[in-house]
Amino acid sequence: MKLHELSPAQPAVDRKRIGRGHGSGNGKTAGKGHKGQKARSGGGVRIGFEGGQMPLMRRIPKRGFNNIFATKFATINVSDLNRFNDGDVVGVTELKAAGLIKKEFDGVKVLGNGDLSVKVTVKAAKFSQSAVEKIEKAGGKTEVM
Repeated sequence: MKLHELSPAQPAVDRKRIGRGHGSGNGKTAGKGHKGQKARSGGGVRIGFEGGQMPLMRRIPKRGFNNIFATKFATINVSDLNRFNDGDVVGVTELKAAGLIKKEFDGVKVLGNGDLSVKVTVKAAKFSQSAVEKIEKAGGKTEVM
């Protein structure tokens, strides 16, 4: 095969050629029917428009305030760290591999619920005060990333 013998691949489905006469089956009105808003050039309605009826997004009550700039943390408890071995360094990748978190979001926060019986070095974005105390009491270390 030579460079000048190459040709583009055929599409899986040929596109619909509208407005090409009666023989095409899509002549005259080009599959748009007779008159009406959807038959016009640029016609149609915007997303969510319900023909003048109050749209769903305006009918549903709104409550509270949603801060789009808020930082969201994946949380784990100190008791979850017992599944690791003594001397392990526990970071985001290890927590994902162990199935303790699915997504890290803006970081991982370690909370102080439960007890810890292994010496581990924990690397996370945030720690609660009680979590730091329990990890250090067990002989481990905390590192803020």
